Amino acid sequence: MAAAAEQKQSASNMSWQEIEQQARGQTVFFNAWGGSQPINSYLRWVAREVKSRYGITLNHVKVADIAETSQRLLAEKAAGKASGGSVDLVWINGENFRTLKTNDLLDGPFVAKLPNWKRVDKRLPVYEDFTEPTDGLEAPWGIGQLVFIHDTLTLKNPPASFTELLSLAKAFPGKVTYPQPPAFHGTSFLKAALIELSNADPALYEPIDPAADQAKFDRITAPLWRYLDQLHPVAWQQGERFPGSATEMLQLLDDRQLLVAITFNPNEAKAAILRGELPETAQTFAFEQGALSNIHFLAIPWNASAKAGARVVINFLMSPEAQARKANSQIWGDPSVLTTDAFSGADEAQTFELFRAIAEPHPSWQTALETAWQQRYGH
Repeated sequence: MAAAAEQKQSASNMSWQEIEQQARGQTVFFNAWGGSQPINSYLRWVAREVKSRYGITLNHVKVADIAETSQRLLAEKAAGKASGGSVDLVWINGENFRTLKTNDLLDGPFVAKLPNWKRVDKRLPVYEDFTEPTDGLEAPWGIGQLVFIHDTLTLKNPPASFTELLSLAKAFPGKVTYPQPPAFHGTSFLKAALIELSNADPALYEPIDPAADQAKFDRITAPLWRYLDQLHPVAWQQGERFPGSATEMLQLLDDRQLLVAITFNPNEAKAAILRGELPETAQTFAFEQGALSNIHFLAIPWNASAKAGARVVINFLMSPEAQARKANSQIWGDPSVLTTDAFSGADEAQTFELFRAIAEPHPSWQTALETAWQQRYGH
């Protein structure tokens, strides 16, 4: 316990130069989603850079769902493991951030002391994560928007709403679907559909406990279940099976098994074309209501073994060089969180067009929707 307190004290009180000195020689275990080859490749580049520049060894621990990491950290806390933790850095947002924050599993606040924090575009929702104040406990890394992709050769006029998506599915049976919740993109599809079908009910932005308020939950979600009951019989595989991920949906779109794919990256179509994964006729579009939008963040667990190293890695990931590379369509294509002034004129990070943003519901809705979906449609 004393060692942990000392490390927390030292990491928060040291100058940036001292943090970089302490980070040298440290190994940082970075728990991050491992389901995308472009992202994995980008993180291998980051590992090479932080090794040569700062003497830090970065290990990407590939995770299928960051909820697994949250559970491991909860278990470490329950076991009294206050230092020498197995996770030094985690890529999170939404429900997982709320879990870690409410259980005091995060180190910090540390964000305001990062040298590259001054370059962040503060007009973005960087102070809130799914309505939960970030309180300096997680650093913004990129921008996500729930958007769709179609091939203009096979679908000239894409749907402008979830209602029109259902009409498309009925007109072309087997050609529309969504990833299976609790896969991130699948749950996001449910949330965006519920926002439209409930006319953005204000209750979506407040905590919900279905056990305590079943009638309210049932009333607000009723239009969503009616919608899905109509969609599934005419969906891909008749709703008996769902794609496991957005990556699988891109493959199905490329194979012309689907008319529409889903992504949380507004630049995904452009990036997939450059990677040779989609035809040049592929285009991104959002529904008229806008795109469900959030910032994805980086955080440090309270019992991390390499807190200084984690801070240095985060600061590098927020640098103009790393952000511009991340935004490059040929590499990843994830939009930057920095101001345009942070970049030189040629950087592609400046060229992003984002769709009109719709705020994420309160994180409690995510869990409630996943549970209800599983009860109704889980096989």
